[in-house]
Amino acid sequence: MEEKNNLQSELSFHSICRWTFNSGKGGFVPSDMRKEWGGNFGTVEMIKLVSEKIKPRLPKNIILGIEMHYDNEINEESSEEITRALKENGVYLAMITPGAHTRFAYGGISSLDSNERQLAKEFGKRTVDIAYKLKDAWHPEVIPSFVLWNGSWGYDLATPLIKEMRDLLKQSIAELCEYEKGKGGRLYFSIEPKPNEGHPKMLIPTVASALIFWEELNKKYGTFLEKVGVNLEFGHSEMIGLDLINDIAEEISNNALMHLHLNSQGMTDSITLGGPGMYDVDHGFKISGQGISIARMISDTGYSRWKGHDMQPRSYDNEEQAIERVIRSILSWEACAKAGKELDLEGMKKHFEKRDTARVEDMMGMALVKAREYFGEMYNQSLLLKNKKEDISNS
Repeated sequence: MEEKNNLQSELSFHSICRWTFNSGKGGFVPSDMRKEWGGNFGTVEMIKLVSEKIKPRLPKNIILGIEMHYDNEINEESSEEITRALKENGVYLAMITPGAHTRFAYGGISSLDSNERQLAKEFGKRTVDIAYKLKDAWHPEVIPSFVLWNGSWGYDLATPLIKEMRDLLKQSIAELCEYEKGKGGRLYFSIEPKPNEGHPKMLIPTVASALIFWEELNKKYGTFLEKVGVNLEFGHSEMIGLDLINDIAEEISNNALMHLHLNSQGMTDSITLGGPGMYDVDHGFKISGQGISIARMISDTGYSRWKGHDMQPRSYDNEEQAIERVIRSILSWEACAKAGKELDLEGMKKHFEKRDTARVEDMMGMALVKAREYFGEMYNQSLLLKNKKEDISNS
């Protein structure tokens, strides 16, 4: 692993997604709910907003990064200006991903159309080039993730040729990994599984699918497994009713924990609606027993890479309300992490050994109460910082 083991344990690396800051999604909801984030509001403006309105309201131990798609959120023309904005505003490139789903709707790098497949492969290589162009904006110890979302690797017909699509996908990703090695081999490759959207069926639907895929690819092409793994988006597992905690355990057991997308499909906090069978709701991370358990498991591994907040404002949020949701998502994770560290796992194990699981429920319930308390303390402090800054601006 490239990260140094002597990173301060209290540092916490969170990344914010460029695509969260949109004017509205359109369709059944307003497309201009957040007018200030339309028109000329680009990635540079988003970085400045994060620096001015989010960064000052977070605890000092939090390091912020930005996630973005090539080539609609960053491209060859904008890369220098974005690098400068990241450096000037004290935030980093945390993750970059090919926005192939916006261009290649017939399988992308797994497409049976050889012309589309070739164009999609070239698109991925250009994304690697852009990542290295932004090298001056990388954190010196926490290298960016290169996430491959499978949004275009899908199909809508059940045929025997699905296996050929998987083989083409392996070949394409192996080529991409080799290309990146030629650039320096420093990026951390992560496949982001998803069961559906933008096709009814996807080639890499689950964490287990991604783990198997990397093993298959390694056996055939000899790709190094040290810096490849999974970007688990919590909501994607929830969409098909999978257990997030088990998904995380699978990643940890296979040394595949490379990047995280902290969000919620709903249901986990018993307040926010969503859950299995629904489309991708993309709520921010919510305080829950699952969240506390995952935060503790990750902490015990010594994970010190980026935790991304892949979320969307609610369709009725204005700009200020949308910013608050990002802040709340980050602080919710920090609250769960703090409560998780205080769990007495040895005591919990003794209760399990005695089959006294009701006492385990009590322990997790009290941790949940603690997490809510910690969140309240941090969020109240965040509001005080906001009001102080507004008072200074108005004076």
